[in-house]
Amino acid sequence: MGKKLFSVLLIDDHPLITDSYKSAFKYIEKGNDAVSFTINVANNCDTAYKKVMDFYSTNRAIDIVFLDISLPPSKDGTILSGEDLGLKINSLLPDTKIIISTTYNDNYRVHSLFKNLDPDGFLVKNDVTPKILVEAIDTVISDPPYYSKTIIKLLRKEVTSDFILDTKDRRLLYELSLGTLMKDIPDILCLSLPALEKRKRRMKQVFDAVSPYDKELLLRAKEKGFL
Repeated sequence: MGKKLFSVLLIDDHPLITDSYKSAFKYIEKGNDAVSFTINVANNCDTAYKKVMDFYSTNRAIDIVFLDISLPPSKDGTILSGEDLGLKINSLLPDTKIIISTTYNDNYRVHSLFKNLDPDGFLVKNDVTPKILVEAIDTVISDPPYYSKTIIKLLRKEVTSDFILDTKDRRLLYELSLGTLMKDIPDILCLSLPALEKRKRRMKQVFDAVSPYDKELLLRAKEKGFL
């Protein structure tokens, strides 16, 4: 069986950080004959946007993006930060998995990034070790999302906020509590099955429900007043 080739774009203005990402990808590649990574690097908004447009205009996919939020604005002022870049990537290449990597650990800022970008991975740089980078990449490839410990703490702290459990999340919990099968819920909520599975996995992380079955998730949701 041939290798699965992943296209990667690393967006960060610190070369030491992009080097650490490259090392993590090389480590995974070395230990797994089934995957291979093609890595592109951009260290500012203009270069990153040009690379994204190159992929978009030639109908090529970017599988994974590591996205730093604290980037200087583009020269024309239309892209103000990594967040704006993320919005453009979501719009142009919606299948791209975005891993946010940021120094921000402010509650409001983190929740705003979640709401606007719905990332497949979210790392606070102070949490990051080589081991965590490898875990994050592996998880985002196979079974996203992946959140570093500071992000999980913030999500649990704010578990009652309307953002963390929006109306779709609440309806998903309700349907599961009725015994509705996951395969039937896309028609009810008008979301794809992968999108619903991602929501369910996120809620399990937020509620600290470690069981692979839904019973624990529903029990925790009920305890918190969501059912």
